[in-house]
Amino acid sequence: MAQNPAKFYYNCAPAHTTYPTKKVTPADVAPVTLGDNLTSNRRTINKYFVPDVLETCQLSMGLTELAPGNLWNTMPCHTHERRMEVYFYFNMEENACVFHMMGQPQETRHIVMHNEAGGYLPKLVYSLRRRHPGLYVHLGGWWVKTRSLMIWTTLQ
Repeated sequence: MAQNPAKFYYNCAPAHTTYPTKKVTPADVAPVTLGDNLTSNRRTINKYFVPDVLETCQLSMGLTELAPGNLWNTMPCHTHERRMEVYFYFNMEENACVFHMMGQPQETRHIVMHNEAGGYLPKLVYSLRRRHPGLYVHLGGWWVKTRSLMIWTTLQ
């Protein structure tokens, strides 16, 4: 068995239109950097399955990378009234976790997610990534550059 085996994340949705198969690589994506270090939400969004890169029926997908020292991946808070979202976190330390706060401000629900765990978030209202002082520690060069990676998927 390989020391670092390949891992695959499969993602699918029903389609009502046929489009040609296309390979999408990091070179095909135009990264967008948003947020600010002062508000702890600086991140780079890599949109892989979006109309400018790949024709899809209803599936959108991308990869968000938080900048070092930043904690919020979807701030400012936002809503998706007509679509759902799925998040998949990876390259997180063993004891790290992500809290997703959902629902209306007067009645929230939350999901706690760990490394290589996915979560279905219907009508996402707001989401936060929170660091607990005793749980999240930098362990080497990779973590200095990237604290966590998140694959996001939306269906419209």
